[in-house]
Amino acid sequence: MKHFVDNHNLNEYINDVVEIVNPDQVVICDGSESEYKNLCTKLVNSGTFIALDKDKWPNCYACNSDPSDVARVEDRTFICTTNKDDVGPTNNWEDPAKMKHQLSALLKDSMTGRTMYIIPFCMGPIGSSFSKYGIQITDSPYVVVNMHITTRVHPTVLKKINEGYEFVKCLHSLGAPLLDKQVDKKWPCNPTVKYICHFPETNEIISYGSGYGGNALLGKKCFGLRISSYMAYKQGWLSEHMLIMGIENPQGEKKYFAAAFPSACGKTNFSMLIPPKELDGWKITTVGDDIAWIKLGSDGVFYAVNPENGFFGVAPGTNESTNPNAIATLSANTIFTNVGVTPDGDVWWEGLTKQPPSIVYNWKGELHDTNSDQKIAHPNARFSSPAIQCPSIDPNWESFEGVPISAFIFGGRRSASIPLILESFNWNHGVYNAATMASETTAAAFGEQGVVRRDPFAMLPFCGYNMANYFKHWIGFGERKIKLPKIYNVNWFRKDSAGKFIWPGFSENMRILKWIFQRINGKANALNTSIGYMPSYEDIDWGTTNFNKDDFNSIMSINKDEWLNELNLHLELFKKYNNQIPDEFYDINFNLQKSMKAD
Repeated sequence: MKHFVDNHNLNEYINDVVEIVNPDQVVICDGSESEYKNLCTKLVNSGTFIALDKDKWPNCYACNSDPSDVARVEDRTFICTTNKDDVGPTNNWEDPAKMKHQLSALLKDSMTGRTMYIIPFCMGPIGSSFSKYGIQITDSPYVVVNMHITTRVHPTVLKKINEGYEFVKCLHSLGAPLLDKQVDKKWPCNPTVKYICHFPETNEIISYGSGYGGNALLGKKCFGLRISSYMAYKQGWLSEHMLIMGIENPQGEKKYFAAAFPSACGKTNFSMLIPPKELDGWKITTVGDDIAWIKLGSDGVFYAVNPENGFFGVAPGTNESTNPNAIATLSANTIFTNVGVTPDGDVWWEGLTKQPPSIVYNWKGELHDTNSDQKIAHPNARFSSPAIQCPSIDPNWESFEGVPISAFIFGGRRSASIPLILESFNWNHGVYNAATMASETTAAAFGEQGVVRRDPFAMLPFCGYNMANYFKHWIGFGERKIKLPKIYNVNWFRKDSAGKFIWPGFSENMRILKWIFQRINGKANALNTSIGYMPSYEDIDWGTTNFNKDDFNSIMSINKDEWLNELNLHLELFKKYNNQIPDEFYDINFNLQKSMKAD
């Protein structure tokens, strides 16, 4: 057995992988700046990376993926457990032994002709009680440099593993061996066979065939949510698809909110929100834009950390108007994937400016036809940027203790029925609302538009175990003597009869956050309605904005027939969980219907 690292179990794992995948050489990554620069240079020389203009985009690179490899592949994502019921009806299940047998055949000699990189990484601040450690093995230098940005790659991780800390085994192969000195592709991957497999019972992830995003950056959704959500369930904490933001009033009092939004609901924009100028003294800070790990402190308060080290954000739609903090964040030391690139080393995507450059190559590397309606950037085009570069980054974003959570906010994209802002009656009611929330799909995200898609807690693609048990896990916190945060639902997307959005959104969302902040302090009024507590027009600080009372009432209106239909659809949803839904949900539904019919 060859000696790679001091830890026997890890060394044995590495040797087993080497024997299967048969790489040309093995490199242990150290997370250093020189390692990052050398790999970026290698990617430029191979044609994968384009070095952008040093003045416009210092230390930035762009690349284009293979057209077969542009997003998560949910139909090829599996949770592999001994008992199928542990996975539930919302996940793809396979027997662990059967899946590993299939993967072993695919992985055989899959890294021939390539370098195998061993990446020791940490999710969360290294040494924190929140921290979890991982070893990603990959044959993709693109993955290595992105992991440098999005996780904490450091030799200290190996020391922690030597001290006995558990680690997650993350094996990734492009599924594209280089045989007989063949010329490599700019974006190597397996165009036809892809698997992203999770083995929560043994803390393992195996990804094959894809080099893109969360399929390949295994610290992201695979470890950061699917594996960690199973850990959280077993260990008594929460792993959530949530942003974390700080809200500070003019008096210097600060609170932290965690919020969950499905795709295409402005999650990153919300996490980096800039308040309207007239709300002078109110500040928003960013702890994280995507994942929250939440644990109970000894004082009975929920504390949260962002386990990531960087942002893997969606580029299209991001601009100086929608999210100036994101633009500032990605202005240096960033890797762009599937955006447009100009001959002089600039980048562009839909929404960045009103008009595209006169000469620009699209995400497929083709010269863009100005008379064509084809997109220049892929709708899922991404940027990887260090979180520390964000102007709104919270000073406590790397706190070992985490930040105390005062409220949970959940929001979907609904053109009707769901009000702008709703405070739940109590903890169980809030969990119910989060479990039944939904969004109307967008063409960019799901290929069809306007279909109501239930996405409980915005965790549908990311929960690593049975979601019925996930709901019970959340309900269980309400049975404990702890300081429970209030729970809110928002909907920025109600439309008028002409199909136009009524609420202006973006910075104006601060007005709703201010009301929530003051509700938690007991300093804001609310109406007691049949579905929860809601502000009146007079309860919101409108300042000099011209948003009128009629428009507010229209986006806060409760249509009895629509809501009774909504509640019946909730019961249909519960049937999909094979009668394993918490009993509390049926009681809540019954009482909501009774209250609605009585009004």
